[in-house]
Amino acid sequence: MSNTPRTLPLAATVLTAILALYITLVAFGNITDFGTNRDFVRHVLAMDTTFKDDDLMWRAITSKGVQDAAYVAIIVWETVAALVLIYATWLWIRRDHAPARRMTTYGTLMLMLLFGAGFIGIGGEWFAMWQSADWNGLEAATRVFLLSGVVLIVAHLPFGQEDASRRP
Repeated sequence: MSNTPRTLPLAATVLTAILALYITLVAFGNITDFGTNRDFVRHVLAMDTTFKDDDLMWRAITSKGVQDAAYVAIIVWETVAALVLIYATWLWIRRDHAPARRMTTYGTLMLMLLFGAGFIGIGGEWFAMWQSADWNGLEAATRVFLLSGVVLIVAHLPFGQEDASRRP
C-alpha cells in the first residue's frame, strides 16, 4: 500500500503553513514598520530611480496620498491572504481536504495576483522597477510567486479515495 494518501495531505499542510507564516510575517512587518516598505512603494510608483525615459515617465505617480493608499491596499490584501492561508492550514490539519484545497487555492491565488500581477507585472514593467538598482523587488516577488505556485500544485495533486473515485 502506498503512503501517498497520507503524505500528500501532510505536504500540502506543511507548505500551506509555510506560506501562511511567511505572508503573516510580511503583513505584520508592514504594519509595525510602516515606513520602510511605504518608501519602497513610493519610489517604485514615482519612478524616481529609473532611467527617466521621457516615453515612460508619464506613468509615474507622484502623489503621496495615492502612493500611500496603494501601500495600505497592499497591506490589507496581504493580511486577508494570511488569514485565508491560516484557515486553510487549520482545515488541512483537521483533514477536511476539499475545503482546505479551496482555501489554499484562494490564498495562493491572492498571493500570485499580488506578487505576479502587482509586483512583477505592474511594478516591474509598468513602473519600470527593473530599471532601479535601489528599489527593485522583482527577485523577491518572483520567489513568492513561484512558492505560491508550488503550494497550489501540491494542494491539487490527487490523493486518497475521494480523488481516486473521480478518475475516468
